Amino acid sequence: MDPAQVKAWEARCTEEQPPACRAACPLRVDVRAMAEKMKAGDFVGAYAVYATVVPFPAILSHVCDHPCEAACRRAEAGGALRIRALEQACVEEAYGTARRVIQKARKPKRIAVVGAGLAGLTSAFDLAMKGHAVTVIEADAHALETLRHAYDETILPASAIEVEIGGLAKLGVTVNCRARVTAGDGPLGLDTLVAGNDAVLLALGARPASAFAEALRLNDSGRIAVDPETRTTSRPGVFATGLHERLGTAWSPLRSITDGRRAAASIDRFLQGASLTAGRDEETGTCLYVNVTAHAPQPPVAAAQPGGAYTHAEAMAEAARCFPCRCLECVNACAYLARYGAYPKRYVREIYNNDSIVMGNRKANRMIDSCTLCGLCAELCPNDLAMGEVCLEARRSMVRRGKMPPSHHDFALRDMAFARSDEVTLARHQPGHDASAVAFFPGCALAGSSPDHVARLYAHLCGRLSGGVGLVLDCCGAPSHWSGRETLHAEVRTGLVATWERLGRPTLITACASCLRHMDDLHPDIEVRSLWPLLAEVGWPEGARAAIAGPLAIHDPCAARHDAASQDAVRKLAAGLGATVHELGGAARTTCCGFGGLVTFANPEVADAIVDRRIGESDDDYLVWCAMCRDSFARRGKRAAHLLDLAFPAADGGDPAERPDPGFSGRRDNRRRLKVRLARDLWGDDVSEPADPSRERRLIIDPAVRADMERKLILVEDVDRVVLHAETTGQKLKDPRTGRSIASARLGSLTCWVEYEVGPVGVVVHRAYGHRMTVESSS
Repeated sequence: MDPAQVKAWEARCTEEQPPACRAACPLRVDVRAMAEKMKAGDFVGAYAVYATVVPFPAILSHVCDHPCEAACRRAEAGGALRIRALEQACVEEAYGTARRVIQKARKPKRIAVVGAGLAGLTSAFDLAMKGHAVTVIEADAHALETLRHAYDETILPASAIEVEIGGLAKLGVTVNCRARVTAGDGPLGLDTLVAGNDAVLLALGARPASAFAEALRLNDSGRIAVDPETRTTSRPGVFATGLHERLGTAWSPLRSITDGRRAAASIDRFLQGASLTAGRDEETGTCLYVNVTAHAPQPPVAAAQPGGAYTHAEAMAEAARCFPCRCLECVNACAYLARYGAYPKRYVREIYNNDSIVMGNRKANRMIDSCTLCGLCAELCPNDLAMGEVCLEARRSMVRRGKMPPSHHDFALRDMAFARSDEVTLARHQPGHDASAVAFFPGCALAGSSPDHVARLYAHLCGRLSGGVGLVLDCCGAPSHWSGRETLHAEVRTGLVATWERLGRPTLITACASCLRHMDDLHPDIEVRSLWPLLAEVGWPEGARAAIAGPLAIHDPCAARHDAASQDAVRKLAAGLGATVHELGGAARTTCCGFGGLVTFANPEVADAIVDRRIGESDDDYLVWCAMCRDSFARRGKRAAHLLDLAFPAADGGDPAERPDPGFSGRRDNRRRLKVRLARDLWGDDVSEPADPSRERRLIIDPAVRADMERKLILVEDVDRVVLHAETTGQKLKDPRTGRSIASARLGSLTCWVEYEVGPVGVVVHRAYGHRMTVESSS
């Protein structure tokens, strides 16, 4: 896979972008995680999140200027989250529960911090947590003297200040008050501090620094000249907080803490001999997509207590108002993407890493082969990221290098080979014609699901269209494309083009949305048209009426997501039959039936989850216009009718929504019979009905055993071949307890075992199982 393309795919996913509240917070408090824990009643866990980045929780929770609230996306749906009130409730209940562990520095250093304001003490805190020895020198009588006078006791209790200063002492920070640092080499002179420490931080606040004019370069405002990015001064080893450079702004506790943290990070890098600038880009803002309209407006929780402090229950209720901000639009809509517990950006990385492995286990193979390639994710993604593109390219890469597990697609490719074989293919001009203006290409799914519909629809088209209507029973080659077999797909394309040219290059009319899309995208030489707009033009047979009473929920095939002409035609055709139809969220957001991308074969559990999710969207019967979609719904027990079921009802008058899924074996038999029926009845070929798969003996297979065979992708003809081989050669084992025979045979890459017994009226099949693998010699 191309690394540049992989990076481009990754960049489209916004899920790892921070939520707006976190992006707006200089300390990057993870409000989203904190709120999630609080709404669950886990205030201790919420406090741990908060205290991870906030050095003085007891102080900041009271005086934080909360820019996060101005950025909160909940403001667009009822009012911003009261984040500072949540901080305060969290700290009040759980303060001190988070254990702070000081790192063990390999070579602890000594740092002097001049100034015991919020910036200076934050630097002292961060450096002490790194394992360094920190001494704070303050000219005033108390640490945080300015802060003590900036707020009323009802807003910031003195006890909150004292407990945090006490916490610094527990970290080993020494605070010396009533000690003024000067320039020069006196006992508290700057030269002395520089000589006695590994680094010095001047956290002087917004005051002029004329006393240091001889020792440090000052700016035009008489303050210490500080590099705004690194907080370095003109003297090596001396750093300064840069808050005083932000002229014209009001004092902010939050900015002071951020300023001190920036300086501490530079000092720590300086002590390690690391770059002071590398990897320190401060990203502002976020491009995280949030679908705010998906959330009903909800006003903030009002605190019953005077002063606005939340109780435990009130804080939980307010925290529950958090969305929380995430994109996950595709994950929420797709059972496949939800299956693996992450999101596209991580999946792209995992797929690329899986593809890049030279030796070792490729653990993402099944995940790569579990995407239906339906395109719903790109439809929902604000940046059009299509996981189908990623997975398809990975499949191609795996096939090219011989790393694709054969078992994932073996059955599907064998079935495609059968659909292309002489046993079921046919390409003819309309009887009595030697040319074809158009040719009906029903697709192998419709031919396998309901051959009667193909025959009756072809007769209808012949009666309504002039110029000759040819018929092509063949496969478009979609399975070879979905499985990433580029060489095989080129072979299929060559054969299909040859058939089309032999008929005189007619316009192909296809009933299958996958065939239409596939030929549009990958067979540009062939002119192809959807059946449904054509049918809307020529009309149904006279007197055709819907055979189902009651409302029908319409499901559009994922391959026709953007085929508005076919979508409109199908709805017009249904209305013309008198059917009452309603939407399932709209065609643009339709989901796959679980067959696309060959997921049914690579990961049946995911395929079932996909179709079951779609089934759960309505209790009404479903109306579909894709044969494979109909069979997938029927397989999972959902009442579903094909549009052709309404126009061409069965002769026995049965309920069309109850038509069962014919299964893989049934679809093969249907294709065989369809070719024989059309070749004999329309063109007068001397052909007989295809032989029954049971050959000389009738196979008796219980429905439960047959369903198990379907899940294991074992055909009735596979079982028959095993039994025939065993009975002909005698190569079988017999269980003396039950009298049953057990036999096996290698059928291509499938090794199939059958447990059976020969009875008076046929062969009773009790169980069938097998595996698909190729054993290669290492010699």
